Order: sequence, then structure tokens, then C-alpha cells
Amino acid sequence: MPSSQGWARPSTAFVSTAHDLTRFFAQLDPAAKRSILTVASRREMIRRQWRDPHATLEGYYGLGIVSGRTGGWDRFGHSGGFQGFITRTAVLPDRNLTLSVLTNAVDGLAHPWLDGIMHILQAFARHGGPASGVRDWRGRWWSLWGAVDLVPMGRKVLVAGPGLTNPFMDASELSVADRDRGRIALANGYGSHGESVRRLRDRAGKVKELWLGGTRLAPEAEIVEELEARYSR
Repeated sequence: MPSSQGWARPSTAFVSTAHDLTRFFAQLDPAAKRSILTVASRREMIRRQWRDPHATLEGYYGLGIVSGRTGGWDRFGHSGGFQGFITRTAVLPDRNLTLSVLTNAVDGLAHPWLDGIMHILQAFARHGGPASGVRDWRGRWWSLWGAVDLVPMGRKVLVAGPGLTNPFMDASELSVADRDRGRIALANGYGSHGESVRRLRDRAGKVKELWLGGTRLAPEAEIVEELEARYSR
């Protein structure tokens, strides 16, 4: 609203949290059992009334609400910013779930991080929770080329890229044969499709080393020690 000096004041006029944002946006879902608005009003708010014609990713405006699809999932919500902060909030009506990311930097990664969260959830929705035979095939492993995360889902293990906005994009899939052996059942053209996978344990039975094809991976501390010994002056 304009001030007495004729300047435009920001709409940000109260203190909130990501939790408060999710509670507010969740009650805008027409399926919400409790809301300050009628069902008809909520439906009209989230209805796609205008398309953003110049956006790379297809998106729409409702009445005070933006909407679109991420990875095949419908979403609606909004983003906001203030000096030193930025947020993005999305309601996933078909999943009965509301997500909000708040960063303490106006150029923070609230938008790509929220997309990443949705992609992670979609991966688990496709594959399901881990079966007992693969449940302990997890954790972060390092090589000189960076880190990978082993994430068991269903009866397979995905090799995620923690540095990616979508960690499961083009992720290799491992097929586990026994306690510490398996093979790379699926990989892209730059991966090691069909090659063996193995874990090595110490005397106490703890996994100390992971081999993906011909690539050796180890815990972070061991890789740091190796780099310091090799390259420090």
C-alpha cells in the first residue's frame, strides 16, 4: 500500500515461519477439512485463469495463487521475498501434502530446492520403501571425483547425486545379489552398466569400502586424508 510519502511499501508486514506458511496454504486446498474460506472460493483461487506466456516452464495464475506441474504432480502455492529472505511454498493436492522452503538469503535456492524435494518424493512414490534385503545399502560414499549417495528403494538401490537439484536424475540402479555383492543393473551411457558392485568390511564387520565397477569409494574422512597426503605441501 502507498505510504504518506508516496512510496510503495512491501506486502511483508509480519513475522512467520515455514511451518506457518504450510498451515496457511494447506487450508487453501479445496479438500481441506478446515479453512477460513468456502470450498467454492478455494476452487476459484487455485483455478488456472491465466497462463504465463513467457515462462520456460508452464505455469498459471489463479486468484493470488500460482500453479503448475512438477514431474507430473499438480501443485499450487506462491513464493515471497523480503530483504535477506526468500520462500517458496507448494501444495500437492493429490498427495495431501504441503511443502515450504525458507532461506535466509534473498538469492537463496528456495525454488530449486523445493523442486528437488518434490523429485525425491516422486522417486520414492515410484519405487516404494526399501525391502529388507537392501535396507542397509545406504550412506554417502566418496571418491576423488565427488560423492554419491546409496538410497535403497523397493528391491533396488539407487545411486543418487547429492550435488544435483534432482538427485535421482539419470541415477544408476543396483541389483543386490547377497549381503555385499550385486551389479549395476541400469546406468546411462556414461555409467558402468552391467558391471559388478561389492562392499568390503573391516574386522568388526563395518563396511569400509564400496566398489562400483572399477571405481573405489570410501568414507569422507579417508578420502580427505588421501588428498592431503597426496597433494599437501
